[in-house]
Amino acid sequence: MHAELCDQRAVELVDLVRRGGLSARELLSAHLERIEAVNPTLNAIVTLVPEMAQEWATEADERQARGEELGPLHGLPIAIKDAVMTAGIRSTMGTPLMADHVPAQDDLIVERLKSAGAIPLGKTNMPEFGAGSHTFNPVFGPTRNPYDTTRSAGGSSGGAGVALAAGMIPIADGSDLAGSLRNPGNFNNVVGLRPSPGRVPMVPARLGWESLAVLGPMARTVEDTALLLSVIAGPDPRTPLSLETPGNRYAEPLERDFRGTRIAFDANLGGLPVDPRVANVISSSLPHFESIGASIEASTMDWDGAHESFQTLRAYTFAAGLSGLPAEDFEKMKATVQWNVAKGVALSGRDVWRAEQQRTQIHARFAALMDDFDFVVLPVNQVPPFDIDVEYPEEIEGVAMETYIDWMKSAYFVTLTGHPAISVPCGFTDEGLPVGVQIVGRQHDEFGLLQFAYAFQEATQHWKRRPDLAGLSA
Repeated sequence: MHAELCDQRAVELVDLVRRGGLSARELLSAHLERIEAVNPTLNAIVTLVPEMAQEWATEADERQARGEELGPLHGLPIAIKDAVMTAGIRSTMGTPLMADHVPAQDDLIVERLKSAGAIPLGKTNMPEFGAGSHTFNPVFGPTRNPYDTTRSAGGSSGGAGVALAAGMIPIADGSDLAGSLRNPGNFNNVVGLRPSPGRVPMVPARLGWESLAVLGPMARTVEDTALLLSVIAGPDPRTPLSLETPGNRYAEPLERDFRGTRIAFDANLGGLPVDPRVANVISSSLPHFESIGASIEASTMDWDGAHESFQTLRAYTFAAGLSGLPAEDFEKMKATVQWNVAKGVALSGRDVWRAEQQRTQIHARFAALMDDFDFVVLPVNQVPPFDIDVEYPEEIEGVAMETYIDWMKSAYFVTLTGHPAISVPCGFTDEGLPVGVQIVGRQHDEFGLLQFAYAFQEATQHWKRRPDLAGLSA
């Protein structure tokens, strides 16, 4: 029974615990067994705290036995991304500079997860300082894709994506700047939702008005993703961009009739190179959108200025966060982080306002596109999972990638629009590598986006194709 529990949906597990058919301690034990079996090979969970988790699970069972009110995540195990600070649990951000860092306080998102009844059991792996969409770092090493351990798990929430796919946890948090929720969702056949800026408050935050980076939920299914969003979303007065919609909005049923819905299909965002394996899987999925009543029209908008704008604003945030480090620490960081910080330090005021103007224009053009369509469908990534020993793809279809994140343009162009976007399992290449599809919704309409993604999921059922774990056991 333990093995079966690890592959069940989070909504089913919560219901099972609430009805008394399973204790929080039994559920935790099942997931710790799965972690022990496959994590030594996959390296998704990098700091494990089973004793702390068992204490929390015992407290959860005692609360239930006393008849106390139970939270919406009551008894669900979760591992927290290593970029998020967790009280009493090592939080390294994947860098040797913080290898032994143990925070005294939880970030707000962790406070909300605990208050909702989730049981943290450890931390998930990420690239150093979250830089790059390939999860490896000098503290813990690389995280391996469970569908093919010679391939990348994506990033920067790569440990979360793999832990979900392999059944080590039923829900996971992540963050997204250039695609760090969407890319590992895509690479691991799970769901990653990038919410609107301010939907999930970031407390504490170095740049309170910064709106490129967001926190968000990941899970194996859309309904589980919505369940997690219902807990971590909601306003907080300490966040100036905080949105007022209460989180419980996302706990409502996702069923909806989509007949008459109009979809814009953007195959390559105006001419970006896309690996034929990705293009073929996404193209083959289009009839499923029609099967739920939607009409599809090939359409794109003018993405002029998107690359320059994103690279400039990304560099600005890296400089704001890391430029104050002592020289001896700065030189210990990986070369791509040093490059991004140096690029940010060298920016002029003109560079920044030009980037903000370009972002404003991109938002306006995308909003105009959404006047005619309900959703936009496009690739999450331009490549399928690549060789784990390659730091990043240096070319796609003969087109050279100038920087370590150029291959993520199909994700970070969407970041600039400010609209919510979700990666949903879409199919597999001939080699058996997962491919997700990116769906973008109207401004601030996460609920409508989740409903549409759920309808697509139910029409395809690709989420049910789990990796073969038999050969991964330690």
